[in-house]
Amino acid sequence: MTFRAAAIQMCSGVDPERNAAAMVRLVREAASRGATYIQTPEMTGMLQRDRAAARAVLRDEGNDVIARTGSELARELGIFMHVGSTAIALDDGKLANRGFLFGPDGKILNRYDKIHMFDVDLDNGESWRESAAYRPGSEARVLSLPFAEMGFAICYDVRFPALFRAQAVAGAEVMTVPAAFTKQTGEAHWEILLRARAIENGVFVVAAAQAGRHEDGRETFGHSMIVDPWGRVLASAGPEGEAVIIADIDPSAVKAAHDKIPNLKNGRDFSIERVAGAVAGGVAA
Repeated sequence: MTFRAAAIQMCSGVDPERNAAAMVRLVREAASRGATYIQTPEMTGMLQRDRAAARAVLRDEGNDVIARTGSELARELGIFMHVGSTAIALDDGKLANRGFLFGPDGKILNRYDKIHMFDVDLDNGESWRESAAYRPGSEARVLSLPFAEMGFAICYDVRFPALFRAQAVAGAEVMTVPAAFTKQTGEAHWEILLRARAIENGVFVVAAAQAGRHEDGRETFGHSMIVDPWGRVLASAGPEGEAVIIADIDPSAVKAAHDKIPNLKNGRDFSIERVAGAVAGGVAA
């Protein structure tokens, strides 16, 4: 059952209300072009490096403007509306980097909390400690939709292929990777990682991204992308600013890819042993 998917590229700022308004405008554009599954980027609601300022405006799930607006859009437009993620205040003082999928009736079909925290130090001096503010998720899920079996990830999760393999083995046909990749890491790895996850699992990958220079000073890579199970890029956006990219997805292409290269079926369990070898005369002993 072919369906039309859209990935929404944004440049979210520090005001959730403004970001919600931008989301509404872009999602309506995607729906007007026939998209029935629409995905927004990681941190659709706000990109704000000042944690105190962020906490002052963040709300719990029931009072979050992005979640509420996503639900309203899904119901108004009759679409499957995937808020890639937004920051949700939790009872313990931490935050969740949480994605939502809303059905055409506006009800939540799935929540996904980002599992892998972006704790890195980059060559250009950028240092990120997502775990200092966010509580990592612990549950992956494959969701059965009328048009496809869907798996979920967020941004840094894409560097952990075991997550994608587990979902593919569980039947996922479409993997979702909303993101806010840094410019440095995106230039090096973004397209390669997305295509690799698609190829090695024989699945579609839909990845809506943040793009450009943000109000809080960070710069994200953009290049939102939709990739098919053979690793071909079906649609992509540029490096900066808002965009709506669209591709028609036929889940039967997943079976075709698996028939050609049945690596999911051919996978085998194996043991691993670490061996310390002494070298004598140039030959390992």
